[in-house]
Amino acid sequence: MSVKRILMSAIVLASLQTLGGCTSKPVNQLGLVPQHRLDLTAPIRPTSPTLRPTVRHTTIARPTTLSDPWRTKGYRLWRYIVVHHSATARGNAASFDKSHRARGWDELGYHFVINNGDGGPDGRIEVGGRWTKQKWGAHTGGTPNNEYNNHGIGICLVGDFSSKMPSRAQIASLERLVKQLARKYRIDPDNIIGHRDGPNASTSCPGTVFMKWVNRSMRPRIRTQLASR
Repeated sequence: MSVKRILMSAIVLASLQTLGGCTSKPVNQLGLVPQHRLDLTAPIRPTSPTLRPTVRHTTIARPTTLSDPWRTKGYRLWRYIVVHHSATARGNAASFDKSHRARGWDELGYHFVINNGDGGPDGRIEVGGRWTKQKWGAHTGGTPNNEYNNHGIGICLVGDFSSKMPSRAQIASLERLVKQLARKYRIDPDNIIGHRDGPNASTSCPGTVFMKWVNRSMRPRIRTQLASR
């Protein structure tokens, strides 16, 4: 391999480490994981006028902490909670917002981001502009009628959880957030899914190890907690 090709490969690898987004399986000889392009091929706007958000804004809300998580503008019918991982070692809502805009999206695709200590305090929940405006998501494209974007709350944990679990602080924050959302919007625990479980999904997000925990531990526990109330 020439020196030029080696340098170009290193630049590509460094660029991928800064992006925030779900990934598909490695496909090239270097073992690089290309950014997941499913959302780019599917519309991120509602598919019918009846699904448009109550309030429209041209300005972009800056991500905030979860100090006042339910201060929203308008209301949206939420049916699903979709869990993602960023597939990056570090990041936060601001850096993911920047990379999503660079892909041509209107703003951060997720509604919430949970930091891992590298880019923000471990376990901190950041609230994106889509949530404060009760705006459709741009995190689970390709589903029939764009259902999981139009009515799915996207939560992204910073990190790659294909072979390891998120931090304890991230897990605690995720359970707290999911439980509050499921209770407030009466979301059936069966509709708490990983991105990989969305119809027509072609991704391993949010990682094999993490997804096993969601299915075997978190979802049953939240179901029991909701039923007890």
